[in-house]
Amino acid sequence: MAENVILGKGRGFEKLPRNTWEEHVVIESQHIPAVLDFMTADHHRIRNFVVKEIARTGKTVSPAKISAALAIPQSRVIAQLDDLEKNLFFLVRDSGGNVTWAYPVTAEKTRLSNAGSPR
Repeated sequence: MAENVILGKGRGFEKLPRNTWEEHVVIESQHIPAVLDFMTADHHRIRNFVVKEIARTGKTVSPAKISAALAIPQSRVIAQLDDLEKNLFFLVRDSGGNVTWAYPVTAEKTRLSNAGSPR
């Protein structure tokens, strides 16, 4: 039996043969350094912190909590979060500015729709 990879696409799924997916990963990984060029050491520290914090607590992370934990002024944290949210979609914030999702973790419930499930 052939191995496949199931990818989320919009609200549905796409099944790809494993070898096709692996070829795609090799090609795309060559572009990663250029995509990350905008990130400073603080961008990396903030993103790493929110990923660990969401994974640990399962809750959203406020700019104030990030600021206190990393000793970065809150205004700077907010500016860095803006950058991370607009550049390559590293994270998502709620209407209060709290980080709800930071790849690859989320504090929000997710559900799998039967309409888009693989067969």
